[in-house]
Amino acid sequence: MSLQKQVMDAMKVAMKEKNANALEALRSVKSALLLAQTESGTKKELTEEEEIKLLQKQVKQRKDSAAIYKEQGREDLAEPELKQAAIIENFLPAQLSEEEVAKVVDDIIAQTGAESMKDMGKVMGMANKKLAGQADGKTISGIVKNRLS
Repeated sequence: MSLQKQVMDAMKVAMKEKNANALEALRSVKSALLLAQTESGTKKELTEEEEIKLLQKQVKQRKDSAAIYKEQGREDLAEPELKQAAIIENFLPAQLSEEEVAKVVDDIIAQTGAESMKDMGKVMGMANKKLAGQADGKTISGIVKNRLS
């Protein structure tokens, strides 16, 4: 089932349950999907990789907003953002634990022969490609920095 169909089905459920928070998150995902499809002027189907990147971007935006709201002491605004991020995360593939990500990063470092921070770009490129959708860039970056420093 395509992501767009899954989102539409989830929207119907959210409407029936009168869950405004879920509905808002799902509408923004649907909107982002439609924008991405019609971006080039022709309505093309998005690849699974493009859909995952789009969802990750939506989740990251909400988490960043929530962090800013918390810094400003606005828990009332941070909470809905985090709830929406959790709803969107349901459409992403299962996330790997930090230990699993570290194992993949260690394998990549061994393959490339990376030894210092100069090699970080090479390792990050391969890690992002291999772990696409399974871990966020911040986690990957932190582990790579830790291993190479």
